[in-house]
Amino acid sequence: MITMIAAAAENNALGKDNDLVWHLPDDFKRFKSLTTGHHILMGRKTLESFPKLLPNRTHIVITRQQDYNPEGCIVVHSPEEALIAVKNDDSPFIIGGGEIYKLFMPLSDKIELTRVHGSFEADAFFPEIDPAQWKLIESEFHSKDERHNYDFTYETYIRI
Repeated sequence: MITMIAAAAENNALGKDNDLVWHLPDDFKRFKSLTTGHHILMGRKTLESFPKLLPNRTHIVITRQQDYNPEGCIVVHSPEEALIAVKNDDSPFIIGGGEIYKLFMPLSDKIELTRVHGSFEADAFFPEIDPAQWKLIESEFHSKDERHNYDFTYETYIRI
């Protein structure tokens, strides 16, 4: 079960200048609880946006750079190599960025999306979710509050 996990705005914005454009502590907690103990697959720029490796997860980085070798990570150069690298995990997660989500959209079984209610200027975007291929099976709305500047909804999709 390959799951893409992301937070994307209503215009599918993911981030700008290799950073998120919002801060949603509850979404970070959800991300941690879902991905801990699993393989997380990301592009090079996503890895480089982290202050340090995320604890209790196996980091797999997909890059075209042949000599890229960050400490503590498994480096692959194609989606096929990535799928081999995650074969021992029954629930690996694709965590971004935009280009990686596009590559893995046809290979994924599930999407855990935090839909941030707003439109943002961005340079990375989540791909469109085709309703002919994906079914929304769960939706949980959260209002903005003192810790969250935006309303957001947790959405779970499965491939039809």
